[in-house]
Amino acid sequence: MAVLCKPAIDVPEHVITNEETIELARRLHPDHPQLELALRLIKNTGVRKRHLIQPIEVVLKHPGWDERSAVFAAESKARVPAVVVRALNQAQVEPSQIDLIVYVSCTGFMMPSLTAWLINRLGFRPETRQLPIAQLGCAGGGAAVNRAHDFCSAYPGANVLIVACEFCSLCYQPTDLGVGSLLSNGLFGDGIAAAVVRGEGGTGMRLERNGSYLIPDTEEWISYAVRPTGFHFQLDKRVPGTMEPLSPALRAVAEQHQWDVGTLDFYIVHAGGPRILDDLSRFLEVPPEAFRFSRATLTQYGNIASAVVLDALARMFDEESALDGHQGLLAGFGPGITAEMSLGTWASPES
Repeated sequence: MAVLCKPAIDVPEHVITNEETIELARRLHPDHPQLELALRLIKNTGVRKRHLIQPIEVVLKHPGWDERSAVFAAESKARVPAVVVRALNQAQVEPSQIDLIVYVSCTGFMMPSLTAWLINRLGFRPETRQLPIAQLGCAGGGAAVNRAHDFCSAYPGANVLIVACEFCSLCYQPTDLGVGSLLSNGLFGDGIAAAVVRGEGGTGMRLERNGSYLIPDTEEWISYAVRPTGFHFQLDKRVPGTMEPLSPALRAVAEQHQWDVGTLDFYIVHAGGPRILDDLSRFLEVPPEAFRFSRATLTQYGNIASAVVLDALARMFDEESALDGHQGLLAGFGPGITAEMSLGTWASPES
């Protein structure tokens, strides 16, 4: 069965702290009528720092959609290959052994996808299949894992490379002054993650079942308005409460697998904010400590969109707390409102 191996993670070198973000908001928007509300929300995110591909003074300038697209392409090509190589090494596979590349990004657009460039540059076979995912937002990481699982189920023994490249700072819009936009300016960070799903062998999460669930009539709650200046992030104030309707879907997927979602050994979930994790703890009836990996990602990197679940999984690998046979859940949440869910058992080559 397919095994999700240890992800490789990279965050850029430019750092902005939560305190610096708050001071910046005060300086840029001193007369905003809802400034204090926005600052309170930013303080409550739990984010201590975020990493950016450019210094903050460059981020704050909007050079135009054309230039931002050029920056996205250049920075992707400069930063992704090293992360991919580390992921391949950690899974002990060669580029020539990869049968599919699933590439996820909701913060920039390229055509052809970065997958074509990677195949040409890093020694993947010309027959390597490509699956770019662009419009699932933060749920994209979970979706990538699920599509890799599906592919390995259809083609036993196949190997899949997952790449998530998110440069959220390139979506900053200086004219968007709604509370939701101001909050997102203090929540999202930049990051890259890659992981291999091995069709045979490997140490990690042996994928056994996956599912998707969309909360009806919520497609406008998280969205982009696509304008001449690029992507304008739109966030409905009801989004933090979405774990109440999503929790039954998580429970149902586990029950289909004859598991109890409240008694699993590990949980790797998207950390969109502290309320998401707090509500999951309450509705799934699991201790808050169960989401420590996701909370650590949020605290140290902010919301890095589709890369969150892979970073949280990497943190669990580093903790070395998972034992053979441990049962777990991986889930990404994003626009739709959509949940992409995976169930699996921890495995090592000897198990």
